[in-house]
Amino acid sequence: MKFTLGKQERLKSRKLIEKLYKEGNSVKAYPLRMMYLKTAHTSDFLAQVGVSVPKRNFKKAPDRNRLKRLMRETYRLQKAIVYDNLDQPYVFMISYLGRDKWNYEDLHAKMEKLLKLFVDETKKE
Repeated sequence: MKFTLGKQERLKSRKLIEKLYKEGNSVKAYPLRMMYLKTAHTSDFLAQVGVSVPKRNFKKAPDRNRLKRLMRETYRLQKAIVYDNLDQPYVFMISYLGRDKWNYEDLHAKMEKLLKLFVDETKKE
């Protein structure tokens, strides 16, 4: 498996994002929350992922962009956890809930915990 996060793996469709927030489920590992929904999408990959950091908590764009970059990187390096356990296509949105900036190491650990929680939830279904 390649550890990339290309254009095909990113969630961009407004319709899919809307559907995800209306019908999706979520798991949390503070300061991260993952909304997920099992649905067909146009990508060749099993999962499409998006990240978000609220403007309400981080007023300055460089702060939001840094956190989004860190979240994408931690997901990219650990996406094998998800891909090894998926057989249906999913879409995810990973949101940052905290009000303070976390460093890379802590976010990496929380992302791993979040992805494992997601895998456990999907196995229950």
